[in-house]
Amino acid sequence: MSTAATVSLWAGVVVIGIYHGLNPAMGWPLAVANGLGARRGGAVFATWVPLGAGHLLAMALVLVPFALLTWMMERSLEIRVGAGVLVLLYGLSRLLVRQRHRHSPLVRIRSTQVAFWSFLMASGHGAALMLLPVLLGLCETPAATAAGGFDRAAAMDLMRASVGTAVVVSLVHTAAMIASGLAVGWVVYRYLGLRALRAQWIDLDIVWALGLIVSGSAGVATALLAYSSR
Repeated sequence: MSTAATVSLWAGVVVIGIYHGLNPAMGWPLAVANGLGARRGGAVFATWVPLGAGHLLAMALVLVPFALLTWMMERSLEIRVGAGVLVLLYGLSRLLVRQRHRHSPLVRIRSTQVAFWSFLMASGHGAALMLLPVLLGLCETPAATAAGGFDRAAAMDLMRASVGTAVVVSLVHTAAMIASGLAVGWVVYRYLGLRALRAQWIDLDIVWALGLIVSGSAGVATALLAYSSR
């Protein structure tokens, strides 16, 4: 893989993380509500610890199992295209089947509850699926042996490396999510306060669905381009 392709994939990890952090569904209103309830800015920062932990867990539980499949990556084209199509179809389903969100009052809740809520929200929105095509693009395929097969030991080493890549992708993505969410949460807490929490925020379901569609389409396109350039 070229350096430019690798850089663009890691940039995608960061950009998706920033987008997730800016999305109110990923939790920054909870951080603002906790800050206002505690009447101190430190509570806004503290809330992002469980929010980030729940989001990180949701990412890792999807990405790591796919990384474990790198021993099958001799069929990398089929796997990457299939994963891209899966993400694309999930985005289309969210676009066509709209869900109404009930806005419950934001109150202070325990850190464990925040972490569990963050995990459920990220999982329910298919947040990790956006990263799946990027992860598969970063994972290398096992090298063929002279006999036309695959070296088992080398494949196991590659599988372990891919799991490490999945963990790093999850960490980098979550760090970007926390940074952007914390930034918007602090601005809202410091300058807007209750006015922002009582406002009717734009429904980002359409944007989220389009993000999934773009991510899936990009995954399919990059897989086909990588295959054609061999």
